[in-house]
Amino acid sequence: MRKSVASIFSEVGNSSRLLGSIRGRAGMTKMEKRAVSKIYRNLCSALISSACLRPDNRLSASCKRALLYLLILVSSIAISDVALSQDVSSAQNEPRAYTLRVNTSLVILSATVIDHHNALVSGLNERDFQVYEDQVLQPIKHFSHEDIPVTVGLVIDNSGSMGPKRNDVIAAGLSFANSSNPQDQMFVVNFNEHVTFGLPANIPFTDQRDQLQRALSAINTTGETALYDAIAAALDHLKQGKSDKKVLVVISDGGDNASKHGFAQISEIAKASNVIIYTIGIFDEQDKDQNPGVLKRFAKETGGEAFFPKSSNETSSICERIAQDIRNQYTIAYVPALSKLDGGYRSVEVKVSSPRYGRLSARTRPGYFVPSALPPQAGQTVSHDSYN
Repeated sequence: MRKSVASIFSEVGNSSRLLGSIRGRAGMTKMEKRAVSKIYRNLCSALISSACLRPDNRLSASCKRALLYLLILVSSIAISDVALSQDVSSAQNEPRAYTLRVNTSLVILSATVIDHHNALVSGLNERDFQVYEDQVLQPIKHFSHEDIPVTVGLVIDNSGSMGPKRNDVIAAGLSFANSSNPQDQMFVVNFNEHVTFGLPANIPFTDQRDQLQRALSAINTTGETALYDAIAAALDHLKQGKSDKKVLVVISDGGDNASKHGFAQISEIAKASNVIIYTIGIFDEQDKDQNPGVLKRFAKETGGEAFFPKSSNETSSICERIAQDIRNQYTIAYVPALSKLDGGYRSVEVKVSSPRYGRLSARTRPGYFVPSALPPQAGQTVSHDSYN
């Protein structure tokens, strides 16, 4: 049985209310209001296709979320010179038939909430959160708490000093995969002084555990540590991923001593990428190259977390915790009250409180760059490991 547009309106209640707030914006002309309504109805019509319906004939969570995000995007633009006789498909085929004027930028945050026992907290509501940009409270436009598929890169140190830890690291990578959403897209970057992808060139991502195991086991541990080059390659590869949410998990036992890139360059690319980076440092006390500060900064600047186990056999439990962290994050979106497209940095803070849980804390990225220009690209060629 086909669903009507009206039933879509009813089922996605948050988006219907959002439509009303969009059309009520000060300064929006009647033509622009009609255009927004037409876009909204076309979006709902597109969702009527059977590909977006569950067996019980209700919209899937991913489709509801897609509609909400598209509506938020509409709220951040003003539409001018729109021919009302155009439908969405013809607009896509003829992109020059109208002009979109970007007024503000949509900011999407992934927030992890923990209690005073450092345990993950679920079941919170939008009213439990406050978002500040440059110390100014921002109205939340979208809020959700769903286990959504992500694109994940495992960045694995294969330098000579990792030899005794190699089996533990392979087991940790598989533990991470087994604890993750089955629909996650994954890939592996192996590095010593060279950087290589673990999967074959014709398989950019995988959700198959056997392929992931071969990718983790692809090369022998030898050589030095090109950590920054490896992170640069992984950040670039993530751009091919289809998921909105993107993550890197970096496992290393030493500081960088072989990269062509510097820390400052890769740090800026990471901060501009909206990628969450988790790091695990498996250090030997005698290693003069160890640099835990670098791993801490990559994690803190991107909203991730840094771990420093006493032994490599703890990495499996840490990777399982990271997987649960990713699957239990809250998604918060807002349109900045004041936004100048000047390429500057905006600080962000998420506060959370609930009388049901006592003292809580939220972890997310500490800020973002306003997109006035494209961030610098790492620009390197990386080979793929071969295996049968």
